[in-house]
Amino acid sequence: MMKQLVLIVLWASMAWRVVAQNDDEPILLANPSFEDLPLASRPPAGWYDCGFPEESPPDTQPGAFEVNKPPYDGQSYLGMVVRDNDTWEMVSQRLSRPLEPGKCYEFTLYMARSMIYVSPSRVSNEQANYTTPAKLRIWGGAGYCNKAELLAESNLVINERWLQYNFRFEPKQYHTFIVLEAYYKTPTLFPYNGHILIDNASPIYPVPCKEEVVQAPEEPLDETSQPQPQPTRQQTDEPPVAHTPPVLEKETVDPVLSNPEPKPEKPKILKDLDRSKIKAGTTLRIEQLYFAADSDEIREESYPVLEEIYEFLRDNPDVVVEIGGHTNTIPDPDYCDRLSTARAKAVVDYLVRKGIDPARLTYKGYGKRFPIVPNDKHSLAARQKNQRVEIKILSMGSN
Repeated sequence: MMKQLVLIVLWASMAWRVVAQNDDEPILLANPSFEDLPLASRPPAGWYDCGFPEESPPDTQPGAFEVNKPPYDGQSYLGMVVRDNDTWEMVSQRLSRPLEPGKCYEFTLYMARSMIYVSPSRVSNEQANYTTPAKLRIWGGAGYCNKAELLAESNLVINERWLQYNFRFEPKQYHTFIVLEAYYKTPTLFPYNGHILIDNASPIYPVPCKEEVVQAPEEPLDETSQPQPQPTRQQTDEPPVAHTPPVLEKETVDPVLSNPEPKPEKPKILKDLDRSKIKAGTTLRIEQLYFAADSDEIREESYPVLEEIYEFLRDNPDVVVEIGGHTNTIPDPDYCDRLSTARAKAVVDYLVRKGIDPARLTYKGYGKRFPIVPNDKHSLAARQKNQRVEIKILSMGSN
């Protein structure tokens, strides 16, 4: 019996040493240099296509779509595009061992862009140069193409020469798969044609969690780059403070000689959000409300319409409303439910921070259950109409 107990203790000790040793070893990727026979619409060996149905897969470059940039390492590299029809490219693979919550990791790869990446536009069907800068997002998940947690994202890849990009992962859950995703500049109002090139990925190294990794700097855009939207103020926990002109000393004006014209009122965005035009059950689409792509982050351009809603609720304290979120019909139902709920809640949170009683506000995500125009995944206009946030009057003091 004692002999068996000693053997069990020795076995447990050896197993613990193996686990501890594995914890310090890097997590390996298959084909990290993206080596394969260069070919359009086929990702390099070891990388699984996670793109949209009926869209072409990523490319093994160079040589496809007039891209001729030499590789940074080996003989080939990965090319992924974002498109003007609101689709983009992704690849995925299983990790050699999981990323673990509560631990930190470092990961590097090289990225660049080509001045030529010619392919037909998905919207106009005319030849287009997919050169507007895009960025890389890195996800962890539990299966191929599963984007459970955003681990890191890069700056816009605007450099034409290969640069090393450094990332730090601090996962909040276990991940056995990784997803590399090309994505648009955020925030952006409309999708566009762009691309990123990726080469020479490193293993994923466990590191102490106190160190900081500095992201690779962006290089200035050259004159041949397409113009980008100017960056906007990042969202904070507090609503934006309106900037008002300084108060000046009043001048003495003769009312007989002076005949100032009345200042015109600013046109309302929600013209039907008027007590005389609504009743319990009325539903209005919140126009000019914008979110960062794939996010519940409210864009700065949305504050005027949110202020209109706030002022209406402030001036009508007996009104109770529901904020309802809706998505387009492309993503899977669970994703649509989560995103629509988060966006509706973001609007309610804004109004609460402004001082509206939370008891007068409810929110709900309807996902893609109630499109207002027929489902057409090839129509950007249809998707934009279906992807919306509405305000519904639940009750009023007079009815």
